[in-house]
Amino acid sequence: MNIKLRLTAMSFLQFFVWGAWLITIGTYCFNAKGWSGAQFGAIFSTLALSSLFMPAITGIIADKWINAERLYGILQILYGIVLFFVPQVNDPNTLYYVIFLAMIFYMPTISLSNSISYNILKNNNFDIVKVFPPIRVWGTIGFIVAMWITNLSGSKENANQFIIAAVAAIGLGLYSFTLPKCPPQKSISKNASILEMFGLKAFKLFANVKMALFFIFAMFLGGALQLTNMYGDSFLTDFGNVPKFANLLNGFNTIFLPHLQSIHSFWDKLVYIFNYPNLVSSLVIKYSTIIMSISQISETLFILTIPFFLKRFGIKKVMLFSMIAWVLRFGLFAYGNPSPEWLWMIIVSCVVYGMAFDFFNISGSLFVETTTDPSIRSSAQGLFMMMTNGFGAFLGSKISGFVIDKYFTSANGKDWHGIWLSFALYALIVAILFAVFFKHKHDPETVKNIQH
Repeated sequence: MNIKLRLTAMSFLQFFVWGAWLITIGTYCFNAKGWSGAQFGAIFSTLALSSLFMPAITGIIADKWINAERLYGILQILYGIVLFFVPQVNDPNTLYYVIFLAMIFYMPTISLSNSISYNILKNNNFDIVKVFPPIRVWGTIGFIVAMWITNLSGSKENANQFIIAAVAAIGLGLYSFTLPKCPPQKSISKNASILEMFGLKAFKLFANVKMALFFIFAMFLGGALQLTNMYGDSFLTDFGNVPKFANLLNGFNTIFLPHLQSIHSFWDKLVYIFNYPNLVSSLVIKYSTIIMSISQISETLFILTIPFFLKRFGIKKVMLFSMIAWVLRFGLFAYGNPSPEWLWMIIVSCVVYGMAFDFFNISGSLFVETTTDPSIRSSAQGLFMMMTNGFGAFLGSKISGFVIDKYFTSANGKDWHGIWLSFALYALIVAILFAVFFKHKHDPETVKNIQH
């Protein structure tokens, strides 16, 4: 197997082992376990907490003491072992620590996988700018495939989703030991300060008003980045508890599904489905994770449009487009449902996700790349990730769980309309404040230099 195919396999599995449960853990905690929003919010916040310190620590270890591919393999195996314990846990407080430990092992592997790919491609004289993106796209495909397997195997409401991830993670860990060696670069000086070792020198950027505002808004938007991953699948699955849809779902399982399975032709199946619009509603609820995967498919497509939008509108407007897209993402969920006449809102919301997620993350990263000193650029990128996936995601997880419990949960269940509207209002306020207070002049030449 050639180098590009081997790295493609690593990228595919890297996100497969996360996608198997990330979108459906909310359905597991709410629907299968009956836990509260605050309890689930705390569990989900472990992704953000581990992002605050583990990537820096493992970066130091890989830079000074151990081959990156070996460290990567060890972390993936430990991550897989921890996930095997999830089916034994019936208490949300215990699951918090189990998932936290799993995330301590998993989250640093995201940056390590990139470093390994860069290192191996450089050593084999590949053009990284040209070769790496097609490899990375397979990571998103792996995430989508894992979502589909979890849904189609009937695992979205039980702990089998974690077993699927665990088996794949251990396999990936063992596979990584066969990759070309990526020895330590020993790039950190023996006399480096604690701030230098942990990449914290970039915090001096907060002394610049423009950069301080950027990082503050990055944190605020980071609070919204994981909300649909947290609650989206549970939201769609919950329609199965609404009497109208519950009856449809029961009819689907007892009448339509057996007949659908007896039809061998794919096209005949499609004709059968679309002849019964209510059947579509049942499919959306039963295969909600597959519907949610449209978001990840959209993400891969919107990445391709970023150069055009950056050149035409500039970084600030592209980031603002992202914030407006988040308003639409949440707002469409608020008014959409699986009924044939309203399903389009769910679908469009999933399509809009690609713009919402990609445009801020990538344009924000490019803003950091073009406005910071080269000596602290890597640290600044780490700070950007810390503010979005660390502090922002942590606050978003914790606060959203509290708000849902206090204001949108009753004996009749969750008020998803109110939940999504509140999220949309939050995103709208952030977008307006960003448009007013963040000043940045568009320079087409800067974008041209980035592309080349």
